[in-house]
Amino acid sequence: MDFLHSSEVLVIQHLQSNFRDYHGILNFMSAMGDPRNVFSVYFPLWFQLSQIVGTKMIWVAVVGDWLNLIFKWILFGHRPYWWVQKTQFYENTSLPQLEQFHITCETGPGSPSGHAMGSSCVWYVMVTAALNLSRPSRNTSGSQRFRLVWSFLWSAFWVIQISVCVSRVFIATHFPHQVILGVLAGMLVAEAFEHVPSIHTASVRVYLQTSMFLFSFAISFYYLLKMIQVDLLWSVSKAKKWCANPDWVHLDTTPFAGLVRSLGALSGLGLAINSEMFLKSCQGRNGYKTSFRLLCVTAALTTLQLYDLIKIPTHTEVLFYTLSFCKSAAIPLSVVALIPYCVHLMIDNREKRPE
Repeated sequence: MDFLHSSEVLVIQHLQSNFRDYHGILNFMSAMGDPRNVFSVYFPLWFQLSQIVGTKMIWVAVVGDWLNLIFKWILFGHRPYWWVQKTQFYENTSLPQLEQFHITCETGPGSPSGHAMGSSCVWYVMVTAALNLSRPSRNTSGSQRFRLVWSFLWSAFWVIQISVCVSRVFIATHFPHQVILGVLAGMLVAEAFEHVPSIHTASVRVYLQTSMFLFSFAISFYYLLKMIQVDLLWSVSKAKKWCANPDWVHLDTTPFAGLVRSLGALSGLGLAINSEMFLKSCQGRNGYKTSFRLLCVTAALTTLQLYDLIKIPTHTEVLFYTLSFCKSAAIPLSVVALIPYCVHLMIDNREKRPE
């Protein structure tokens, strides 16, 4: 692995040397691949367009993030920004210099890339959903147009994935093979959920049982390896030691932070989609109106931007994880139930108001 890593360090150095002027765009693409965008941007937009796609998006993102955590714990992948500092590979030569950025110092293991995996699985869901919506019926002659749409969407998919991957390599938080593995793993997860229609009719019990299973498995796996003297949080100490700026190391990048966020979102979706507020609003007579959906999307995106302003205290890990779970659960509860219900009441009150 040292030889592979050293070869890939040359790729990182090449990118940092030749594309330094584009670091703003590359940092933006890295942020665009952040799995948290699924809950705060993509999900609110797609849920009102298609509740089936929105629901699938959450399931794919949550299971994909959980699998990414398990893979990280199994593969023990290093990150470039600390590997070049600790490796003995360069003991007879000078260490290669890699520039770090404010988003470089991720604290979890590096393989596979969570950004690449999350981006590919969610965009795979969106592209396949868009193709299904644009697929011509048997009675129409739109096959040529559909082929153009197919080519455009899949080209856009790969442009976005390559951009996210290059950006993650550029900031020295991943080796190239880690982002490639992440993209492939994400596509496999998304494709697997194309064949699991039962998620669209799942009850609250199924959502909560699934969340509990994913959490219990991860915790059991963690303590099982800890019993045999395997420290699964080894990467956190590496990040704290080798990050150029201690302020760039954040608790919300630790392995358990992503798990808590994902399980909070899945639990919140289960409660919301089986609630009376959802049934009366999104499943009621107003739910099929374009104006209702546009108002819901606008209100949801605005509300979620306000959610981002809420900073969770990090001085106590247990408190941080608990509040992260609650904050993540509040997102689908707001998008699916609370906001649509408020919009539903507003429309009804306006229609009942005398002229």
